[in-house]
Amino acid sequence: MPYSRIAVCVDASEAALAALDEARRVRDACGGELTVVHVLESPSALVAVATAFGGAPVNEPQIEREAATAWLQELAASIPGAAAVLLEGEPAPAVQAWARETGADLIVAARHHGLVERVLLGSFAGQVTHHAPCPVLLVPPGEGARS
Repeated sequence: MPYSRIAVCVDASEAALAALDEARRVRDACGGELTVVHVLESPSALVAVATAFGGAPVNEPQIEREAATAWLQELAASIPGAAAVLLEGEPAPAVQAWARETGADLIVAARHHGLVERVLLGSFAGQVTHHAPCPVLLVPPGEGARS
């Protein structure tokens, strides 16, 4: 089996849903396990992002964690046999460390940030691609929904 442990990185974007669909398709073709992974950024990172875009920081980390957990579990439950994993910290290093620790065979992620986000925040997909312990499949927006 070429990919027995597949991880798909998601956020609340349409592009992430395309990546989720592609990861499900790969899992179905390979017969492996699928884990839906979301990273809840550390509060200091959220403050920096909010400040950079003129917004207010998230006020209650525990409420954010509970909401993210519920959302992620609901998303994973929509795919038979998928598991959910909520990580915390800086997204790319958190996913890389988790993939290394769990022996992930493939990471699927969306490619969806624009130029402004890439310049200010860095590209999650780029960081994961260059430092992942396994192959990475990047899904362009809208490309995941294939029959």
